[in-house]
Amino acid sequence: MTLVPAGPRLHFVAILLFVSTLVLHAQQRPPAVPLITHDPYFSIWSFADRLTDKDTVHWTGHRQPIHGIARIDGKPYRFMGAQPDNVPAMEQLSLKVTPTHTTYEFQAAGVHLTATFFTPALPHDLDILSRPVTYLTLTASADAPRTVSVLIDVDPVIAVNTPDQPVTWGRSRAGNLTVLNVGSRDQRLLNRPGDDLRIDWGYFHLAVPDSEGARTTAAHDAVQQFVASGSILASDDMDMPLMPREGAAHLAVEYPFGSVTAPVSRHVLLAYDEQFEVEYLNRKLRPYWRRNGQTIREALAAAERDYASLEQRANRFDQDLSADLEKSGGPAYTQLAILAYRQTLAAHGLAADFDGTPMLFPKENFSNGCISTVDVLYPSAPFFLFFNPALLEAQLKPVLEYAALPRWKWPFAPHDLGTYPLANGQVYGGGEHSEEDQMPVEESGNLLILVAAMEKEMGDWDFARQYWPQFTKWAEYLRDKGLDPANQLSTDDFAGHLAHNANLSIKAIEGLAAYAEMARNLNHPDIAADYNRLAHDMAAKWEPMANDAQSDADFHYKLAFDRQDTWSQKYNLVWDQILGFKLFPASIRQTEIKFYLKHLNQYGLPLDNRKDYTKLDWEIWTATLADNPADWNAILAPIGRWVNQSPTRVPLTDWYDTKTGEQSGFQARSVVGGVYIKVLADNALAEKWRNRQEP
Repeated sequence: MTLVPAGPRLHFVAILLFVSTLVLHAQQRPPAVPLITHDPYFSIWSFADRLTDKDTVHWTGHRQPIHGIARIDGKPYRFMGAQPDNVPAMEQLSLKVTPTHTTYEFQAAGVHLTATFFTPALPHDLDILSRPVTYLTLTASADAPRTVSVLIDVDPVIAVNTPDQPVTWGRSRAGNLTVLNVGSRDQRLLNRPGDDLRIDWGYFHLAVPDSEGARTTAAHDAVQQFVASGSILASDDMDMPLMPREGAAHLAVEYPFGSVTAPVSRHVLLAYDEQFEVEYLNRKLRPYWRRNGQTIREALAAAERDYASLEQRANRFDQDLSADLEKSGGPAYTQLAILAYRQTLAAHGLAADFDGTPMLFPKENFSNGCISTVDVLYPSAPFFLFFNPALLEAQLKPVLEYAALPRWKWPFAPHDLGTYPLANGQVYGGGEHSEEDQMPVEESGNLLILVAAMEKEMGDWDFARQYWPQFTKWAEYLRDKGLDPANQLSTDDFAGHLAHNANLSIKAIEGLAAYAEMARNLNHPDIAADYNRLAHDMAAKWEPMANDAQSDADFHYKLAFDRQDTWSQKYNLVWDQILGFKLFPASIRQTEIKFYLKHLNQYGLPLDNRKDYTKLDWEIWTATLADNPADWNAILAPIGRWVNQSPTRVPLTDWYDTKTGEQSGFQARSVVGGVYIKVLADNALAEKWRNRQEP
């Protein structure tokens, strides 16, 4: 869709923004709703408008049902899950998603019920961030005295890849908690890499505080018992192992709220202990929370003790972050960034090296399942640079350690470390064996830029010093190969190989400037001067090579240097602003933004002229190039519309069609953390959040 000419266009955009703002504040409809979000294996979502429309699922879309049923004066109602379908659903009044909370409100028979999922994903507190516990809090109130009880029931398929795998179950104690647990019979730890997989080792735990008067059972028919009689039996199924599809025990808790008028609250803890997080260079690494020998019993007891204080901290975090996001980018941006928050973190596994050093491993969800993909670290980096650069260091350290080994023999940076959860060496393209389908300019530029950005924010250059030989090798490669890249893949590898890629050239030039910045701070003034001059010279050469001036009205820059009448988003330019390199004149950004505004479709800006699809992260990077709020808002408006109208109901996809809104591929990936580039570009705001002290 081509927009109308400039004058009417601005009027149209203003009206559209006003209407979009009203819609966003009135009713938000996420493509999918985060419920439990910890790592690529413990990640449960609702793919529906109402929590009762469908069963809850793993981020891959496979069923991992958690059922919620309320009995009001003896009559059962569903508030979570589509089953049993003969039980009526409560009316869903609202849904609110904040960075760390998801809250639903329901009503039926004079009772108001609130269900809140709370994952304390606080980026400065790695002990809490890595603790695999989500709280589910239920609050009931009524217009007149009503007898209320509530059942939470968890299907045992939550602990296996497929429902035909046998499981065992049991119960135990952790402090003042009764803990029901379920896990696979076979417990083959870290047994296989892959993409569309669920975990089948470790144990899921449903923990219930003694003080709240609950009944618990491990029984396959707990829901039927509760619906039929109003209570569950105080006994557990004992015939095991069984497959989930053959009647393995569900884990269930019943809360008798009693006669309710004023609000009454109860909560449970939902946890998963996978024992080992990843395998790195053939060493099995523990989850970070286990690094000092803590057991799941101790972790659950601590989580219960911390519940009230964590709620206070996280509520303050949610309020402050939401307010700053709105001031920075408006309501559409706020909704997008909030939806990206837990998704970004949950696409990682946080492990501890043998000395306790944090190691953060992203999984390339529904792409190819790679672990620690460098061109996934690159787009997600704004999230970590904004909140806590130490978490970016925890991602870069495994990659740089691998690249420093003799087994990595190429003069450019690696693409990945393997396939999740096995980080034992690159598997993409030619891997360690050939240069076929590598991303030499892409990954070398990515790592140079990211390390310079991280070290600048952390205020020291020790990391750059430690891996200086690798950075020098990659800078030399970009010096020779970066200005006019040969036919090769870039991060947008789904678009295929491309020679003379103008946007990739920008990355190489900025990578050289980043290397110069490292050299300057490591007291190598001659190297710094040489590479700084080189980067500026290459930037000056770039402009005439990329210029695609067909007419003054349509002036812009090419997709590839040898292709006339083409264009692409030059999202890599954003680091020239953020890192203060000043390699490219501001007129290039202004020219590109002016051109992009003429090519907006119903749901966003295409990635380039070849297809209608786009990348969500790059759209926000491109919008951040805008010099004024009107242009930023114009690019954001269709994205905000897409978030609430996308026909594909999955955790945020970063690759979708700008005309239909349909998913082209990918979902639940960490790259959506790239939307935080907008707030990262605000130096004062970024400093505020990096240095935020949580009480």
